[in-house]
Amino acid sequence: MIDPKQIDLPMLRVFDALMQTRHVTQAGVNLGLSQPSVSFALNKLRALTQDELFVRSPGGMTPTPLAQQMADTVRQILDMVDNDLLGAPRFDPASAQRSFTLSMSDIGEIVFLPYLTRQLRAIAPNISVQAISLPPLAHEAALLSGDVDLSVGYYPDFKKANYYQQFLYSDNFVCVMRKDHPLTTRPFDPAAFVEADHLVVKSEGRSEEVFERYLAGHGVKRPVKLVIPHFMSIPHVLRDTDLIATVPRSCAAALARAGDVVVQESPVGSPLFEIKQHWHARFHRDEPNCWLRGLIYEAFARPPRPHKTIS
Repeated sequence: MIDPKQIDLPMLRVFDALMQTRHVTQAGVNLGLSQPSVSFALNKLRALTQDELFVRSPGGMTPTPLAQQMADTVRQILDMVDNDLLGAPRFDPASAQRSFTLSMSDIGEIVFLPYLTRQLRAIAPNISVQAISLPPLAHEAALLSGDVDLSVGYYPDFKKANYYQQFLYSDNFVCVMRKDHPLTTRPFDPAAFVEADHLVVKSEGRSEEVFERYLAGHGVKRPVKLVIPHFMSIPHVLRDTDLIATVPRSCAAALARAGDVVVQESPVGSPLFEIKQHWHARFHRDEPNCWLRGLIYEAFARPPRPHKTIS
């Protein structure tokens, strides 16, 4: 039986930091402690619990079953101390002055940022947003450090513990072309799709990989004549060429509004992929982060759409 009187707040903070980082050195950096200080606190907890709590492994310090059992309770205690006992001010979006950093692809910029900008101007005029693009494997570290508040989009690489994700909507793919493209006046069928010249986007985003795998799985080959790094360039390129592009539906609607392009259903069908928002457990109960997640969820959450394949 653990004697509660022997447990102090610094021990719990070390335990929580180790749960988040899985590394003694990084836990010390986050807490402003030396590595020996972190090790000393961990050894005291091990003695009190008569459990290793964290075991060295190739991936860092792996928590034992007891540590995993303790994690939520310790986090709740620290939240209560930080938010209630220490009197942290409540977050008021109407008067708050701060900036949020969101990581997203340029599709995310097209789809999410216009709405967020309008909403913030109306209900949180002193809050700003910085959108950045990160390599797929860089999101976890940025969320852990707090350099990024949320990652919003299609990011299938989030596999580690201590990261939350929330489904927003499922997307699929459609085709876009200029308004007077020859394919707008004749049947746009699978044969027309594979005969047309295609524009493809290769960017930090992962959605294009989904469609490429889908085509390969169905034995569909398309002639790719142009590869570009940004979805935002699509209307400008299509306007003066006979190229067509296959893009996420949510992106296509925005491109059609912005340029002289039309949207057509993909004649070869389409896979689905899930758009989610991701955040680290460190900020799960952080009021500003909770508020921003709620704002995005309320605006963009939709039921899953049915899957369509080649008929």
